[in-house]
Amino acid sequence: MTTNLSTQELERYQKHILLPEIGLSGQKKLKEAKVLVVGAGGLGCPVLLYLVSAGVGSIGIVDDDIVSLSNLQRQVLYTADSVGKSKVETAKNSLQAINPEITIRAYAEKFSLENAAQLLQEYDLIIDCTDNLATRYAINDACIRADKPFIYGSIHRYEGQVAVFNYTDAQGNTGPSYRCLFPEAAHEIANCAETGVLGVLPGMIGMYQALEAIKLITSIGKNLSGKLLLIDTLTYTQRILTVKRNEEEIRKVKEGEYTNAKAIQACASEASYKNITPEELHQLIESQSEFILVDVREGNRMGNIDFEPNMTIPFTHLPGYIDELDQEPMVVVYCQTGRTSTMAAQLLAGDYGLANIYNLSGGLIAWQQRNGALVK
Repeated sequence: MTTNLSTQELERYQKHILLPEIGLSGQKKLKEAKVLVVGAGGLGCPVLLYLVSAGVGSIGIVDDDIVSLSNLQRQVLYTADSVGKSKVETAKNSLQAINPEITIRAYAEKFSLENAAQLLQEYDLIIDCTDNLATRYAINDACIRADKPFIYGSIHRYEGQVAVFNYTDAQGNTGPSYRCLFPEAAHEIANCAETGVLGVLPGMIGMYQALEAIKLITSIGKNLSGKLLLIDTLTYTQRILTVKRNEEEIRKVKEGEYTNAKAIQACASEASYKNITPEELHQLIESQSEFILVDVREGNRMGNIDFEPNMTIPFTHLPGYIDELDQEPMVVVYCQTGRTSTMAAQLLAGDYGLANIYNLSGGLIAWQQRNGALVK
């Protein structure tokens, strides 16, 4: 079936159509596209705004959250009147007002492996705008099983990341998945405490995600498949890391191995890092040994170990700091419960070969039980 553009659409999208790389055919591809956006928060809002404005014909929005006052600092689809209302319904109404030609479906539910197949079946491209690792792994695994690409975005304080995973190019070559970068399973990830984020950062990263979506749909330019874009807004620096496809990780997902917690424990037991108890860490601090602490918690943080130097590098941002961490004589990673830091230690020692990695057993919870006075 040939997709035609109406007179209004030709006028609305004329600036796209004037671009030779997009043209009329590219705009028709956008109209035919079906995109599922998981998460209608800081990242999801700019992604949705630009996809709707660009003329993506069918968009699904998945989020079970309601709007809170603290969201308004960065979630630009909502107003003070939106507080207490469903994010997906509020977003749908706002977006429909911007472009009534677009089909928008709102799913007021949490994305999980249980509902993933049903949610994905109507869409060709998925955009990960979530703020927790468990959902991100669920998106990754569902996309692998459904053979669909997804665009990843992540933010932390002043830094952001963007990548394209599970994308198959015109030659039939499929790029890496999120697990090729971070192999561990979703249920091993704790929602450790909370930290802040610069309000404009999700707008910037979300626009990069929307840009990647438009490029994938219209087949223009080079996309971020096999690459991880790292952005630091405080220094205006950008880096691109190479991500290689790991067939073993793909196989594990397809065969359902990551539903088994024993597979995670086996991976951890083979790691070349060492565990350190709260008592041993206390002794290190007292002896004034040369080492650094690295807080690898994702999301918002509460509580910290009162010791310097104490770096904050979220688990998903660790690949951007490999060279820096490799220069340290000793690196102790920690999180709230010890689960995320175990994965961080495995990643740094097992995947990147760092020989100076230690993991705080039991995390901050264990530390506070033994050394509460040293927590600020």
